[in-house]
Amino acid sequence: VGDDGWETDLEIEEAKAPSDATGRTSYLGACKKYGVVPISFFLRHMLDCELVMEHHGLGPKGAKALSVPLVSNTSILKLNLRDNWLEGNGGAAIAEMLKENCYITEVDLSDNKLGYKGAQAISAMLKENTSLVKVLLSGNEFDDRTAEPLAEAFMTNQKLECMDLSHNVLGDKAGEILGNAIGENTGMKELDLSWNCLRGKGAIAIAKGLEANIFLRVLDLSYNGFGKGGAAALGEAVKVNNVVEELNISNNRISPEGAVLFAMGLRENKTLRVLNMARNPMQSAGCYGILKAMQGNPATALESLDFSNITVNKDFDELYTAVKELFTNLEVKHGGNADMFSKKKPKADPLTKLKQYVKENKLQLVEFFETVGEDRSTLITRLEFQQGLQKAGIPLSEQELQQLMDFLDKDKNGEIDF
Repeated sequence: VGDDGWETDLEIEEAKAPSDATGRTSYLGACKKYGVVPISFFLRHMLDCELVMEHHGLGPKGAKALSVPLVSNTSILKLNLRDNWLEGNGGAAIAEMLKENCYITEVDLSDNKLGYKGAQAISAMLKENTSLVKVLLSGNEFDDRTAEPLAEAFMTNQKLECMDLSHNVLGDKAGEILGNAIGENTGMKELDLSWNCLRGKGAIAIAKGLEANIFLRVLDLSYNGFGKGGAAALGEAVKVNNVVEELNISNNRISPEGAVLFAMGLRENKTLRVLNMARNPMQSAGCYGILKAMQGNPATALESLDFSNITVNKDFDELYTAVKELFTNLEVKHGGNADMFSKKKPKADPLTKLKQYVKENKLQLVEFFETVGEDRSTLITRLEFQQGLQKAGIPLSEQELQQLMDFLDKDKNGEIDF
């Protein structure tokens, strides 16, 4: 920190380091070797148990320099290098370091443009590393080519419990390859594949992988394209799988029919607690099908249903009321009741009704008032007015009559001077 209080990566004083027990000297030497400016933030926090270095612009060379002291670092347990433009070479340097370092248990390399080369390096590392339990690789331009090395890591590594592969471009081919690997994985508890391009055969393969898996607890498949076929396959999966507890399949182009096919699996599932199907074109009929399946499964564990952005109807509301009596802990979100948004025909105000009667009978208002008043005077009492309206067949409630009287009785004396 400079004299003005701002952090700076300049003028690092090597003389302050009494020894290289922290890796300080080796880091400064590596920075000189690769021609990069030392990161003062790293020098100050290299003994922390969690190192968060997001958005530092490391680049491939900066990652190589950072990897040198991290190989022997025994303090850092969680490493966050999100958004540092590491690219394939930088990712490979971090991966090589993680082959040697057995203290880091969580690493976040999201948004680093790792690409195919980075995926290869990370996957090779995961086949050797036995200390990592959480790896976040979101937003790294992983496409179908990366599926093979990733699948090998899935099937080899038994220690990894959580992986995030969201916001990539994994497509049908990747889905087919990863689906098989998911089925054979024997350690992962949480997997995020949201915001990819999984559809068709790839989506069905992922569902079959879930069907065979006996370890996954949380699976996020939101923002893909599972559609009717994928939803049906997921229904078959949850019918057999009694391990998964949270499933997110929101925004997956699931139709009402697809939702009903998925619901068939819910009739037999006993472990799923949280189900998110928001923003699917499944309409109220699809939501109704899910609730109906839950109603028919006394052993269901469902306690949270998310149908956000999907409007429901009266039938759904009535079924929800009945299901809520059976499962009192159930919470349901939806996009509101369609009846709330239907345009009801506005009621005609009392004066409009009166004018309509006069018009239909081709009268003038003065003539109408003359027929109402008993003594033909220009004053009409409230009682005369009420009796006249009833005789004319103009249906006005007591409230409407009061409104009309208030409007016509200008001087508020209880009489109308027409």
